[in-house]
Amino acid sequence: MKTLLSICCFLALSFSVSAQGADWIELFNGKNLDGWKISENSQSFQVEDGTIKVAGPRGHAFYNGDVANHDFNNFEVIAEVKTMPGANSGIFIHTQYQEDGWPSIGYEIQVNQSHSDWRKTGSVYSFQDVKDVYVKDGEWYTEHIIVEGDVVTVKINGETINVYDQSKDEKRKGDLGTKKVDHGTIALQAHDPKSVIYYRSVKVKILPD
Repeated sequence: MKTLLSICCFLALSFSVSAQGADWIELFNGKNLDGWKISENSQSFQVEDGTIKVAGPRGHAFYNGDVANHDFNNFEVIAEVKTMPGANSGIFIHTQYQEDGWPSIGYEIQVNQSHSDWRKTGSVYSFQDVKDVYVKDGEWYTEHIIVEGDVVTVKINGETINVYDQSKDEKRKGDLGTKKVDHGTIALQAHDPKSVIYYRSVKVKILPD
C-alpha cells in the first residue's frame, strides 16, 4: 500500500510540474529563425550551435510567429542570454516590426554588462535605468520580463532588480507617445558590429488580461 501511495504522489507531483511548465512556450526552435522577421541587416542574426548568435550591424529580430498571433498584452518572457565583452543588446516589448532604425514603439529592456553605455542589464531603457551589473560576460543567465498592466518587472537569474510602474512615473503624465506599455510583439537587438550576444532560449507565457 505504501508503494502504491508513493507512486500516486510521484505521479501527482509530476503532473503538477508538467502543468506549470506547459504555460511556457518556446519561441526559438534551436534550428533556424522561423517565426522571426529581421529588419535592416539579416546577417546580424545567425543560428549557431543551437543558439541565436547576434553579431553585426544594427538590426532587430521581431517575433512574428503564431503564438498569440505575436501580439502580447499581459505576458512574461524569459530569455537565456550570454554577452561577450563590450556587447550591447536589448529585448523590446510591446513593439511592432519596423524596417529601419531603432524601434519607435514599446520599451527596450537593456542587455549590457560591460558596454560603455552606463545603462546596464535590466534597465527599462531611459525610463528607469539600472547602473549595477549583476552577471558577468561569458556566462549564461536568465533575463525575465513580466508585463502586467502598467507595471514592468525585470528579474536577473530570478532576482528582481527593476520594477517600473508607468502609472506612477511623474515624467510620463499626459501623452505617452509610442513608448509605453500597450500591446505588441518582442524583438531582439543587434546593436553594433563589435557586440556579440547569444540567446539560446526565448520563452513566453501569456497572462490574463
